[in-house]
Amino acid sequence: MSVRPWIVDDGLWTLIEPLLPPWPQKAPGPKPVDDRLCLQGILYVLYNDVSWQLLPLELRFGSGQTCWRRLGRWHEADVFEKLHRILLAELHAAYALDWTRACVDASHIRAKKRGEATGPSPVDRGKTGSKHHLICDGKGTPFKVITTAANVNDVTQTLALVDGIPPVAGKPGRPRRRPDALLGDKGYDSNPNRRELRRRRILPVISRKGAPNIKGLGKLRYVVEQTFSLLHHFKRLAVRWERRLDLHDALVARACGLICWRRLKKVCP
Repeated sequence: MSVRPWIVDDGLWTLIEPLLPPWPQKAPGPKPVDDRLCLQGILYVLYNDVSWQLLPLELRFGSGQTCWRRLGRWHEADVFEKLHRILLAELHAAYALDWTRACVDASHIRAKKRGEATGPSPVDRGKTGSKHHLICDGKGTPFKVITTAANVNDVTQTLALVDGIPPVAGKPGRPRRRPDALLGDKGYDSNPNRRELRRRRILPVISRKGAPNIKGLGKLRYVVEQTFSLLHHFKRLAVRWERRLDLHDALVARACGLICWRRLKKVCP
């Protein structure tokens, strides 16, 4: 990894730049800060978990307020979600996605400023938190992350995660959206969900409560724990500071795109 991972290289910028909404040609006020510099300011906050107000001006990324506003503007234009889909398609074209199975799991994070999708943590009811629900492919590439309050049961998000997998192009024919199987622990034990998964032609491989774990399931599901480790390596996501859920989810989508970009560079250097 680069010593300064928030610096956007030319290859990544080539993919992002066409997705950015254009500025009006005769917009009032001073000339906006360069988009690439603002993006690097956003990534600096994402990696280092500094408050927007403390973004170092000497880095010339613009003020924290400018970067914060640009994050909201780009989220409204679905920039980071579109980038994530493009990178998934590139990985799919390079045969770097494992569709034989997908894995689901959830992870708690502290929510320092409360806000939408926060609630009492099951671990410590006196603290407010959120929960990241994740579905990834058999190699740990993130497909979808949903943020909920910390006290939301994992099983309630199973179908939302499966249906949230974006259509992944990259090969001839219709884009793919369904894995062959879905792997989950006992927190996802639900007969109605099993029926819905089978209706979607997905084999549910989910341990049942009160019964021994499915043999070998843990060895196949370890990738989702690795993906959570990668996701929360972005310090701004390990603890939630954004009161606005849309901005938190924008940072999550950006992190998922960066994870995909790293994997793409490994298979297509």
